[in-house]
Amino acid sequence: MTAPEIAPLKASTVKLVADYGGCIRPLKPMGAEVLGIDLTMPSPPPTEVVTALEQEMAERGFLVFRKQDGLQPQQFLAASCWWGGKEIHSTHGVHPATPDRNPDIFRLSNDPKVGIPGVGPQWHNDGSFNARTFSHSGYHIIRPAERGGGTSFAHQGAAFAALPEETQQYWRRLSSVNSNSGVVHPLVHQHPLTGTECVWLHLGMTGAVLEKSTQEQAFRLLEADELARLCKAYNDLLNAGFDQGYAMTFEYQQGDCLFIDNLAVAHRAAPEAHLPVEQQGLRIMHRSTVRGTDLLRPRNGLPERLDIHGPNPAGSGVWHGGGVGFRWQADIPMQN
Repeated sequence: MTAPEIAPLKASTVKLVADYGGCIRPLKPMGAEVLGIDLTMPSPPPTEVVTALEQEMAERGFLVFRKQDGLQPQQFLAASCWWGGKEIHSTHGVHPATPDRNPDIFRLSNDPKVGIPGVGPQWHNDGSFNARTFSHSGYHIIRPAERGGGTSFAHQGAAFAALPEETQQYWRRLSSVNSNSGVVHPLVHQHPLTGTECVWLHLGMTGAVLEKSTQEQAFRLLEADELARLCKAYNDLLNAGFDQGYAMTFEYQQGDCLFIDNLAVAHRAAPEAHLPVEQQGLRIMHRSTVRGTDLLRPRNGLPERLDIHGPNPAGSGVWHGGGVGFRWQADIPMQN
C-alpha cells in the first residue's frame, strides 16, 4: 500500500507568517508548528494570515502553537474562533473542575476528580452526530503527562488515496448512520477547502452503514460480519499511516495549543493517555469545538437523518441506536 506525501507548506504562507513576526515549520509526517504568534492577543492576526494558516491546516491536518503558557480559557476559545464557522459550538458535559464551569470547555484528564477520563480511544472525528459537523477542534494542554500520553492523528485524504481502486469505489457507495442522532454521512467526502476525497467513519458512534446498489436506486444495510470487517479495515487503514507516512502520535509540551481541521484528520487518544496518574502522571487537556460550515451531505439521494432509534427499515442488517453504536470488536474500549 502506498500513499502520497502530505502537501508541503506553501512558501507564500511561510513568508506571510514571517512578515507578521512569527515562524511556521512543518512537522513530520504531517501538521506544522507555529512560533511567535501569541494567542493571548486581543484580536486575531490579519485576515490573510489566518486564511493562509487555515488552508495549511486543511492540507496538513493540524497546527500547534507553541509556548502558550499564559493562555486563559476565554483566550483559548477566542483563538478557536479564528477558524471555520468562527464561533464555538459545544455539545459536551461540563466537569466540576472546569474553570468557572465554562460550558464551552471540555476538560479531559486521566484523573476523574480533575477532568473527564477515557474519552476517544478509537479513531473518530468530533461532532459526527451533527449534520453540519464541527469544522475545527482545539486542544489546549494544561498539563502534559510526565511519561507521555498524546493524541494520534491520521490524514484522511492520504488514507483514501492509499486504498486500492476497487475499495475506493466500494467505499464511495457507503454511508454511515450515527448511533445517537441518526445523522447520515458519506463514508467518502470531498474536503471543502482542498477538494481532496477523504474517508470518514466514527469507530465509536456508528449505528449502521448503508450501501447503494450499483444497479438501481436501492440500498441495503451491512450485516454484522460486513460492518465488523469494514470497521476493522478502516482502523487498519488509519493505523497503517504510522508506517506509510500519513499518521502520527503527537506528544504535547507544556503550553501547546493545537488546532485540527476536523474534516481532514481523524484522531484518537493514545492508549497511554488513559493510564492512571500513578503510571503516567497527571494529564489535563481543554478541548473546544467550532461550528461547522460544510454539510457532509449524504450521497445518492439519502436523507440527512434517519430514525436510528426506530425499527430497522430494511428488516435485516445492523441497525443499532444509542451509546457507542455497533461494537465491531468485543475487547476494545469505546467511549465518546
